[in-house]
Amino acid sequence: MPRNTRRTTLADIAQAAGVSVATVSKVVNDRGDVAPQTRARVRELLHQHHYLAPVFRHTESAESPAIEVQFQGGLKSYVAEALEGIIDSAAELGASVVISKASHAPHWARDLVSAGRRAVIAITSVYTATHLNELARAGLPLVVLDPLHLPDSRVNSVGATNFAGGLTATQHLLSLGHHRVAYLGGPTMAVCNQARMHGYRAAMEAAGAPVLDAYVRPGEFTYETGLLGAMALLDLKEPPTAIFAGNDEIALGVIETARTRGLRIPEDLSVVGFDDTSLAQMASPPLTTVRQPLRKMGGAALRTALRLANGEKVESYHIELATELVVRASTAPPREEKSA
Repeated sequence: MPRNTRRTTLADIAQAAGVSVATVSKVVNDRGDVAPQTRARVRELLHQHHYLAPVFRHTESAESPAIEVQFQGGLKSYVAEALEGIIDSAAELGASVVISKASHAPHWARDLVSAGRRAVIAITSVYTATHLNELARAGLPLVVLDPLHLPDSRVNSVGATNFAGGLTATQHLLSLGHHRVAYLGGPTMAVCNQARMHGYRAAMEAAGAPVLDAYVRPGEFTYETGLLGAMALLDLKEPPTAIFAGNDEIALGVIETARTRGLRIPEDLSVVGFDDTSLAQMASPPLTTVRQPLRKMGGAALRTALRLANGEKVESYHIELATELVVRASTAPPREEKSA
């Protein structure tokens, strides 16, 4: 949020209206001893200046500052694990969290302040300039966890080393002897997807392995993208022997498509995912994947939100936590390498 944004005060309204601070206070608190014309003028100025009553004055001694946590779409395993990190850290730090789906109804930021929220954490949600301006007027700090788009300079964010993760996943497949490696990812413009894809390309180019246009397919971070994308890849004249999926859900879709075609994982096709959610361990076979420290990311977002809510400065507007490759049973050398 803008570092020098200042919330409108009663004194500001009083000066603009040409009345005393006490009179403005009476209007805010709906006291009856104010002339109707004066009351109307003050209320109009309150509305124009987006004035928000300082609700926290009555709760400064409260032990649990409240943070709003918003997410879009369904409560998938990725979101659930990030939420666990937020909730665990909130319990440790004596904060409260309120979880909701992002709706951005009219005056939503002002309503959050009126309800006692001190900051907002958004999980992979998209915030437009209009949303950011409303948050700024309300004086609500925003922290985006794993931003889908390049963070606005006004936004604090927490993410992971997606490029390094994509690089490591692809290097693992190359080290096993795969040369026909495809990338089946999420939305083209998603920052995390771009970074993972660029990591994939960097590893392939460094190894001298060709990257065919048909081997790079964008989609959504969904099981359905894995199903349909794998169909298209496996229908190619030279299908890949390995697929690096942009997340674990896509990877599970790939595995299912392979199963319906009588292909064995990893004997006929190696698959790598990204995130290391609970789905990765429950997959059959268990999924080799790049682990994002989702719980730690949630904790970092919560701590950043609390610091901003308390008016503290943070050292960096964007925090990146390290990823790591977790090798399980969904990857192996290609068949031609085994028989060589």
